[in-house]
Amino acid sequence: MKKLLLATAVAALSVSAANAAPTLYGKAFVTADYVNAEFDAAGSANDYDEDTVEINSNSSRIGIKGSEALTANTDVIYQLEYGTLVDGDSDGFTNRDTYLGVVNKNFGEIRAGKNQSTLDYVNNVIVNDGYWDNLGGNKLESNEKQGGLNMADSSRIKSSIVWMTPKYDNLPLQLSVMYSSDEDDGNKDDGFGAALMFDQGTGFTAGVAYDKDQNIVGDIIRGTATVDLGKYVAAPITLGALYQVADFDGPDADGDLTGSKDEKGFILSAAMGLANFARPATIYTQYNNTTNLRGFDNADSDQIVVGGKYYYQDNIIAHAYAGMNKADDVMAIKQGVSGDAEVFVVGGGLEYKF
Repeated sequence: MKKLLLATAVAALSVSAANAAPTLYGKAFVTADYVNAEFDAAGSANDYDEDTVEINSNSSRIGIKGSEALTANTDVIYQLEYGTLVDGDSDGFTNRDTYLGVVNKNFGEIRAGKNQSTLDYVNNVIVNDGYWDNLGGNKLESNEKQGGLNMADSSRIKSSIVWMTPKYDNLPLQLSVMYSSDEDDGNKDDGFGAALMFDQGTGFTAGVAYDKDQNIVGDIIRGTATVDLGKYVAAPITLGALYQVADFDGPDADGDLTGSKDEKGFILSAAMGLANFARPATIYTQYNNTTNLRGFDNADSDQIVVGGKYYYQDNIIAHAYAGMNKADDVMAIKQGVSGDAEVFVVGGGLEYKF
């Protein structure tokens, strides 16, 4: 009897220790990109021309996460994730999603810290990778002054709280609500957002999200839909569509000016699995269109990208892609010089996840 009690106690301690141990994870994603970028300004003194090969780090990161039982139905959860540039363009780490929270079977999950905005919770439309995974900002990361301009997008919001409702059986809806404090950001009021995602596991998803004074000084409404045709016909193709309207109220958090029009944009994407390789492979294409960039009338952009991925292993992925972004009559630099921008990039690289 004593041996049985001792064995039970040891097993319980082992489970507790396992629950308390954090998980280390991350990825390194490096590409070589041929970049040809031009900006033709109203005054030739502000023209810009780049023709070079760049070595770029793309969303490389390292983090720890985990959970530990608090009560029978409640766990403490945590995540500390930091971005890094494998190419060495800058030193150190930058905060990504970093939070502490709790999850309860009846009341859902709540997180406090720096969180991805709920605007992103309805978005599984984006298929671009590497250099062209640039919807997360209005400028390409490798060219901060001129580059591939796109619609406003979600970002990570500091001093924020996110609540996600629990998933109930036979109810294919997930509601997420977010609040953020302005604290020392004088250009924004307290922000809030909400997202509702429909997914019943049949290959079709739909979502709608809204936020106010989080990603921009103003509000954004976004709708998305995807369909996995492989669930219905013999075609391994997934299609996606996104439509968004952003209403800028004034200068953004960086002091950049905005216009008086609503910015409108849409994205169409398609990805197809290939079965005639030794390992899984995917090809994709994505088209972005934005009118009235940042609210300026007649400031429009188009972006088209084609690419592919080859999975040597589930966590080792080769990438190749080519794309072009053209933007007309844009305020491409902070000094307010208007002109036309064009970026053409061909590149590829390797991604390793752990």
